[in-house]
Amino acid sequence: MKELEFIKYISKRPLFKGIGDDCAVLPYRKNKYLLVTTDMIIEGVHFAKSDLPYRIGWKAVAVNISDIAAMGGVPKYALISAGIPRNKGLRYLKKITEGIEAAARKFSVKIIGGDTNLSAKTVVNAALIGEVEKQNLLRRSGAKPGDLIFVTGALGEGKKKHLSFIPRALEARRLAANFKINAMIDLSDGLAMDLTRLASASRAGARVYKSLIPLSETTLSLRGATKGSDEAISSGEDFELLFTASVKESRRIIKRMGEKLPVTLIGEIVPKKLGIKIVEESGRERILKPEGFAHI
Repeated sequence: MKELEFIKYISKRPLFKGIGDDCAVLPYRKNKYLLVTTDMIIEGVHFAKSDLPYRIGWKAVAVNISDIAAMGGVPKYALISAGIPRNKGLRYLKKITEGIEAAARKFSVKIIGGDTNLSAKTVVNAALIGEVEKQNLLRRSGAKPGDLIFVTGALGEGKKKHLSFIPRALEARRLAANFKINAMIDLSDGLAMDLTRLASASRAGARVYKSLIPLSETTLSLRGATKGSDEAISSGEDFELLFTASVKESRRIIKRMGEKLPVTLIGEIVPKKLGIKIVEESGRERILKPEGFAHI
């Protein structure tokens, strides 16, 4: 909640513009917008001291690509800055660079600069620039009562896969180009937290059905359906996409669901006065508290 409170505070400051989406949206060309985003990953918060430096580099770029994807865009250029402890050595920094290069290469991103400094802990920050056609721009604020809520992939394995996840950039482009998506956000901080952000931005409420939340086979086998769903709701770093579409458009999406469009229907958008709630398997509704991954 500290993060949500701080974002709410800075969004009201006169010099802070564009707060409230996964990327800032800037004028660019006649038919395109420029997308700008930045994310910092820090030892002890987003990865462990013992994690492989290659994976740290990969994640630093991937989390930003996920933000560009959530806006329906294409990542183009990146600036990378890193703070590295003196005792880590050049080899450690080179391995981080290899991970950065691998993620950038996979998504055709060009590294155009950055900075390095000594730091008490390893810190890597990436700033990404992308672009999106004006007709394909997706925001958090477009969800409407009556919309159905979808999520890509399976949830609950963020703790296991957060250093190796593949951003849903291709899936986002397919959705933006082929369907009328009303709102979208990436699930960096957990379903409960990020659904709250989307619903709040859209001035709406939501109902999510616990039995419909897609869980991976690993999560089901280790945690079971009930515990697995609880973990998927409140844990973060799945980096899947959460989006909404009208009932009419949802019918088209459902017909094309499959390997190339791995999405699952999990709920619906309702009027704001009805709040944001989770529907248990028993049919009982409870308030969905905005709990999730804590950055601060």
